[in-house]
Amino acid sequence: MSYLGVGVSPGNVPVYHGNNLKVIDRRVRVTELVLRCVICGLAILGAALIGTDTQVKVIFSIEKIAKFTDMKALLFLVIANGLAAAYSLVQVLRCILSMIRGSVLFNKPLAWAIFSGDQLMAYLTLTAVAAAAQSAAFAKLGQPELQWMKICNMYGKFCNQVGEGIASSLIVSLSMIVLSGISAFSLFRLYGNSKGKSNAI
Repeated sequence: MSYLGVGVSPGNVPVYHGNNLKVIDRRVRVTELVLRCVICGLAILGAALIGTDTQVKVIFSIEKIAKFTDMKALLFLVIANGLAAAYSLVQVLRCILSMIRGSVLFNKPLAWAIFSGDQLMAYLTLTAVAAAAQSAAFAKLGQPELQWMKICNMYGKFCNQVGEGIASSLIVSLSMIVLSGISAFSLFRLYGNSKGKSNAI
């Protein structure tokens, strides 16, 4: 028997034939396209929120300016969001081109490249969000044992906008994780399809 549209299954085991496969493929492609568009948009939004965030505070007649470059974790997050947005834009164009041509399955080297790229972006964005969230927690709560003050008590607007950027970036990283699962499905389906054809022969 086969679960790839080839062969007949005995008993009551469901078999996915050509039409069912086309429906599944279409849903997978649409889901992938939507996720990549969401990632591209939210990554740009997150980078813009953090990258343009500044606040001036006058302390004893001295101006202190808070910028995202003052915290290396935020700088890392902005760079990670920029890379994720650029990568997602390229993948969106690939998805649209694939849908226009009507092609679903691609060659294994390309599938491996997409899978590896999605994995890399998922790890990169998740790491960047975790580092930025930890730095934001220190800025919000301080660290009395080390005499680190609560910076957000002084720069409230700056911290609020950074928090919005981190929240946007968190959605990006979670979406990248889901996309990694989709690209894994698309990759290993190629091997399953080859195995199903060989069994049919």
